[in-house]
Amino acid sequence: MDKRVFVLGIDGFPFSLINNNHIKKVMPYLHFLCEKYNAKQLESVYPVVSSVAWTSFFTGSNPGEHNIYGFTDRICNPFKVTITTSKDRQKTPIWNTLNTKKKKIIINVPLTYPPEQINGYMVSCFLCPSINNASFPKDFNNYLKEKEYIIDVDARLVHNNPQEFLNQLIKAMNKRFEIANKLLIEDWDYFQLHIMETDRLFHFFWDYISQKKNDELDCLIETFFSQLDKNICYLINSLISNSAIIILSDHGFCSIKEEVQLNKWLQNNNYLKLSNEKSLNNYNKNTICYALTPGRIYFNLKNREEKGVISSNYNDLRQEIKNKLEKWYHPVTRDKIIDKVFFKEEIYKGKYTNNSPDIIVHPHHGYDLKSDLNCDGLFTKSALKGMHTYDNALILGINIDISQIKKIDKAFHIIKDYIENEII
Repeated sequence: MDKRVFVLGIDGFPFSLINNNHIKKVMPYLHFLCEKYNAKQLESVYPVVSSVAWTSFFTGSNPGEHNIYGFTDRICNPFKVTITTSKDRQKTPIWNTLNTKKKKIIINVPLTYPPEQINGYMVSCFLCPSINNASFPKDFNNYLKEKEYIIDVDARLVHNNPQEFLNQLIKAMNKRFEIANKLLIEDWDYFQLHIMETDRLFHFFWDYISQKKNDELDCLIETFFSQLDKNICYLINSLISNSAIIILSDHGFCSIKEEVQLNKWLQNNNYLKLSNEKSLNNYNKNTICYALTPGRIYFNLKNREEKGVISSNYNDLRQEIKNKLEKWYHPVTRDKIIDKVFFKEEIYKGKYTNNSPDIIVHPHHGYDLKSDLNCDGLFTKSALKGMHTYDNALILGINIDISQIKKIDKAFHIIKDYIENEII
């Protein structure tokens, strides 16, 4: 057997969904694989967001080492909220770590925009703004255009044409598998294909996943799962005789009861003060801290932030906020909102821990942490129906032992050892 590993990432696919009676019916092949190869639950990372989880997976490190904490981040001084890209990553990914001369092929993995120069092919993720800048080598863009490859589906369709949104999800997913199948013939040793469409589906249609509705949208969702299963079947059958295969997700999913606006909570408790507008870009110098999605609280530290004022009372204030968050209950349901509150040094280690949030807030299932300031209250509703969970991610291995992998960042060394040292 060639010492090569194929990784199929199915974003957000919950382990528990495999035993859902309807999913077993429409995805018989994936269910068969999970049964035969002893699929198990996998833990994600904090915060539970795909950019952080997948970066942890392909660098084998925690955010304090790789420097990715979300899809957005901030520049401290002068203050500015920015979009995170692959340029912000500070740890070498597995495709540039492997000590081999064979090609690496990476398709649609989160936080691979802009695409990197590698020995092989890279098609970057949904952060890419144009198909003209989607790939390395650059001339592969022409092939993507010819195949009508879709970088990402327009989420605005959910509001005015959900049927078309679902049709586009199916098309985008099929195109990713089509491109992958075309590149299988290359001489590679590491291949990672990422399916983001499951995450999109679960975010907007989790109510259909948790309870079948037997309408037109339900039929399209069933078609999506059936097509995904057929794509997986064709792909795995092409690989199983000569490759090690890992199939995994980066987090689970659950229903949203309400979205929770953390910056509003900070405002209401006099920790965040704004100057005339509902924007963090103009926060008042008397601000103690502010939040970015999901659940990341940054303190207005002296000698770090542009308007920094907090110094000697930093740890006391962190403890004060932690105590309040842990005692926060929903005013109507009396549900506890927050599950865990971490100080950064409790869960992160490494050179870039200083860039991390000072407090990381993890909610109970059902309470999706946001940071919107243009809203009227603490609790809001949107088109989103599903939210990420730290638990209940999925992993299985074919021709490779993944039994010791309990968290998503622990697969890196098993893959690397398998390819370089020929360990099964």
